[in-house]
Amino acid sequence: MPISKKIQDFMQQSSWIRKMFEQGTLLKNRHGVENVFDFSLGNPNIKPPESFSKTLKLIASDNCSHSYMPNNGFIHVRKAVSDYLEKEQGVHLTANDIIMTCGAAGGLNVILKTILNPEEEVITPAPYFVEYNFYVDNHGGVLKTVNTKPDFTLDNKAIEKAITKKTKAVLINFPNNPTGRIYSKESLNELCSILRKKSLEMENTIFLISDEPYRKIVYDNYKVPSIFNSYEESILTTSYSKDISIPGERIGFIAVNSASKDNSDLISGMTLANRILGFVNAPALMQLVLPYIQGHTSNISIYAKNRDILCQGLAKIGYEFIKPEGAFYLFVKSPVQDDTKFVNELQKELILTVPGTGFGCSGYFRIAFCVDEKVITGALNGFKRTFDKFK
Repeated sequence: MPISKKIQDFMQQSSWIRKMFEQGTLLKNRHGVENVFDFSLGNPNIKPPESFSKTLKLIASDNCSHSYMPNNGFIHVRKAVSDYLEKEQGVHLTANDIIMTCGAAGGLNVILKTILNPEEEVITPAPYFVEYNFYVDNHGGVLKTVNTKPDFTLDNKAIEKAITKKTKAVLINFPNNPTGRIYSKESLNELCSILRKKSLEMENTIFLISDEPYRKIVYDNYKVPSIFNSYEESILTTSYSKDISIPGERIGFIAVNSASKDNSDLISGMTLANRILGFVNAPALMQLVLPYIQGHTSNISIYAKNRDILCQGLAKIGYEFIKPEGAFYLFVKSPVQDDTKFVNELQKELILTVPGTGFGCSGYFRIAFCVDEKVITGALNGFKRTFDKFK
């Protein structure tokens, strides 16, 4: 075979999200786009804010720089990001604590490249974004999953039990994909107390990494707490893909807690990794737009309306779920334990969802409700017919 054994294996394990998205393309070609109800991919369907479009046009027409830049990004862009984070999260940060990246995925790979030695472990609560398996493996690490509680909140006792001398980091994602859960300040403080204790016990710093691309997509006045206020050895990465609907632009950043005793080494290492991984800096044009749109979002109220229509419709049918506090996903309990079987039955109604097995949590399936409202309303009868088959 011309490709490596590892990549062959990864191709077999590849993301259920992408598998269902590709299946959707086939079904749309066969039945027509308007007849397929595709909830497979978390692809924002609302327009970026007008401020983004106006700024992009202005920057692009103003002879902006397309040259190489410092590996951690333009200094004035990093300053704009750090200034905003200081206000948003009530922490002290400077431009030197920020590294501009090719989205949150690029950010995670930069972080993991910098901190991991071969066979060191990264613990993550399940359900989790399945790409974490590949990101950790990219840099010689081992991903260790720990189940959350039945309501998808952090099971800190289970995380503590999973920590060994090989543990290098705990990786969390909130608002969570796929559950929409926002971890409470109290649960984060408890987790961070455990990490301090275990770091001393193991004589090795255990980092807390937070993946936060959905931070600004929240409902019902929920607040997303800051990890920086809970733990010194913390690293945040995020992107602008979801909150301003520009996933194809691949723009995000890493922020390292200024209180970290390893701050300087981490920033230096990540700045190098940002180049040698081949990303060679975040896109210049997108960086130049960012200082003008800090804190701006797309019209999140559309997602809130979609969430409510979907939750009301599925609850009336009899589906069980926890109403998401953020992000744009609903994680629904399958009427049968074999979630893959149920998802395949939904396909017969031309409804595309993703089995919970793809997120390390069997017995559930994920619905991405970042779709037109008519996709949700049009699918409800099919959801009912499929549910009734298993009553």
